[in-house]
Amino acid sequence: MVKNADINKRGVGNLRGYVFIGNSSKPNESQQKSREDIILQNVTLIPCSVALEMGYKVFVGVNRGNPEGLNCNLPVTLYDSHTYRSLLDIKSNLIAFKNLKRLIKQNDIEVIHCNSPVGGLVGRICCKICGVKKIIYTAHGFHFYKGAPLFNRTIIKLAEKIMARFTDALIVINNEDFEVSKSFKLKKGGKVYLLNGVGISCDEFLNVNADKSALLKPLGISENDVVCISMGDLNDNKNYQTAIKAVAKCQRLHYLICGVGEREESLKALCRELDVSDRVHFLGYRSDVKELLAVSDIFLLSSFREGLSRSAMEAMASALPCVVSDIRGNVDLIQNDEGGFVCKATDDSAFAEALNKLASDEKLRQRCGKRNLEKVKDYDKDKVKIALQKIYSEVLSS
Repeated sequence: MVKNADINKRGVGNLRGYVFIGNSSKPNESQQKSREDIILQNVTLIPCSVALEMGYKVFVGVNRGNPEGLNCNLPVTLYDSHTYRSLLDIKSNLIAFKNLKRLIKQNDIEVIHCNSPVGGLVGRICCKICGVKKIIYTAHGFHFYKGAPLFNRTIIKLAEKIMARFTDALIVINNEDFEVSKSFKLKKGGKVYLLNGVGISCDEFLNVNADKSALLKPLGISENDVVCISMGDLNDNKNYQTAIKAVAKCQRLHYLICGVGEREESLKALCRELDVSDRVHFLGYRSDVKELLAVSDIFLLSSFREGLSRSAMEAMASALPCVVSDIRGNVDLIQNDEGGFVCKATDDSAFAEALNKLASDEKLRQRCGKRNLEKVKDYDKDKVKIALQKIYSEVLSS
């Protein structure tokens, strides 16, 4: 771990500055005051590592008050970016703008890499006003996807088109967004890039030592039962109701749901209504997802919207067949009968048919799992880092 204060104290000569901006849910008072270490994950870790290797002094936005003195797993300078997930939180977004503007004015910032709608909006407007030389934006799934509400497909799409004019490199992570982005007009010399997500550590999901009996027996699951699994917040977008209805139409199938959220009670009520409470298991937040994937047989994802599902890639790295909704990102990873099956998001009968087909055919599960294990290698963090290095080299050397 590296202390933020130590970096500020010793300085880094006259290195050019690079800022990485993400966002997160708005923290409560306790979270904002927390002095726990900052552990950068792949979405931030890989870009910042590349920038450090290129010789930049790297600043990373975190949603903590007074981040000076916090430890971090990279030698970066932390600042309070104040970027949350709501475009309508005007007060917070103004603070985010002022904090970033101050950082730019006080340092030789040449590059800003912003992510997500809020970070992308605040970051790019501030960069334009302050004259930052290079602006990179990663869209982790545009909000004007096929089937999105009219507001998203008109107003939000227009906003993204306008912001693209301030952008030197627009990075997208699925083919649908890539095709849409080709019509955007970027800064002179700007370019759209397709990147295979933020990278996952494929090796971490191979040969996981998991005690199947210890994990499943307490849930009333026997050795002969087939287990499918999902991971993600219990919200409307994840569309668990369709998944539960599909499971209700299957035999011998148990369903593990890892996650928490506002829809938990209504989903449990649906399970009681369909008489599947003994086969649908709400496990809450879990720190042993790798082990749970290792003891499962099928991965299930019925979301209405994804950019490029990390949970699906983790399931693929665990050699599981996948049954997923027919949306962008998912179709980049899974094709029918190649790695699993793709179903219309609201068609519980189609999901049930796919689950039953896999549940009754172990060889099919193995074949699909093997195919996924091979395909997901393209999304490994090491390959994503190499691809991002090429993008940075091209963008930042021009």
